[in-house]
Amino acid sequence: MEANQQIKVMPSPADLTADDFARIGADEKQAEIIQRESVSALKDAWQRLLSNKLAMTALFILIAIALMSIFGPLMSKFNYYSNDLLSGNMKPNSEHWFGTDDFGRDMFVRTWYGARISLVVGLVAALIDLCIGVVYGGIMGFFGGRVDTIMNKFSEILYAIPYLLVTILLLVVMEPSLVTIIIALTITGWINMSWIVRGEIIQLKNREFVLASRSMGAGSGRLLFRHLLPNALGPIIVTVTLSVPNAIFAEAFLSFLGLGVQAPVASLGSMINDALTGWLYYPWRMLFPAVLISLIMLSFNILGDGLRDALDPNLKN
Repeated sequence: MEANQQIKVMPSPADLTADDFARIGADEKQAEIIQRESVSALKDAWQRLLSNKLAMTALFILIAIALMSIFGPLMSKFNYYSNDLLSGNMKPNSEHWFGTDDFGRDMFVRTWYGARISLVVGLVAALIDLCIGVVYGGIMGFFGGRVDTIMNKFSEILYAIPYLLVTILLLVVMEPSLVTIIIALTITGWINMSWIVRGEIIQLKNREFVLASRSMGAGSGRLLFRHLLPNALGPIIVTVTLSVPNAIFAEAFLSFLGLGVQAPVASLGSMINDALTGWLYYPWRMLFPAVLISLIMLSFNILGDGLRDALDPNLKN
C-alpha cells in the first residue's frame, strides 16, 4: 500500500449536517402533481364492470328482454287471450311469429306477456327481500347478544318451512294470483339476505370509522343506516341480483305445478306446462318460453358474478 494513500473514515453522526444529505430520485413539484383522477368506490366498480364483456352482454340481454316484454305485445295485432280454434297449433309463420297454442292464441304475444310476469315477480320479490332482509339483518348484527340470538333463531325456524308448503297454505286461504305468489316467495325469501347483512355488519361494527362516529355522538340508527349499511352495499347488491333468478324460477315452478297465475293470464312456467303434453308434435310451444326463461336466469347469474367481481376490493388490479 502506498504511503500517501489516505484511508477515508466515516464521520460520526454528531458531525453530520443537513448539507451532507441530498434527496435522490424525487422532485417535490412532480410529487405534488395528481397522477390519477380520484374516483369513488361505486364509480370504480362501474368502470370495472364495463370492462367485463360477459357481464355487460348479460346486462344488455336483460335490458332487451325487459323492453320486449313491455313493447313486444304491441308489435302484434293479436292479444294474449284472444283465441281462434281454427288456427290452433300452427307453426311459426309470417303472421304468428312464434306459432300458436292449442287454442289458437298467438305465442309471440303470450311469450312476452309471460316474460313480463316473470320479471315482475322476480324484481318485486327481490325488492321486498331487500327491504326486510337489510333491516332485520342489520339489527341482528349491530346489537348482537340476546337480540341477535332470538332474531337469528326465529329466522332459522322460518327458514326450515318449505316455501311450497307455505304457498299451498296461502292458496287455501287466498285465491291463486300474482300477489299470492309474491307473498309466498317473500315469507321466507328475505332470510338469506338478512344472514348476509348480519355477517357484514358484525365485521364492520368494530372498525375505526364506526368507533370515531360513535365517539362524536352518533346514535345507533345513524351508525347503522349511514355508516354500516353503505359499506356493506357490495354484498347486498350481489345478493339482490342473484335472488331475482331464484324468484323467477320459483314462480315458473309453481306455475308449472298449476299453483301460479291462472288462465287466461300467461307466465313462462304455465306456458311450459301447457306445452308439455304435445311437445313432441308442437315443439315450438315449449321452445320459446323455455329458451327465454333460461336466458333470463343465465343472464342474471352472469351479471351477479360480474357485480361480485367489480365490487370486491380484493380483486382490484
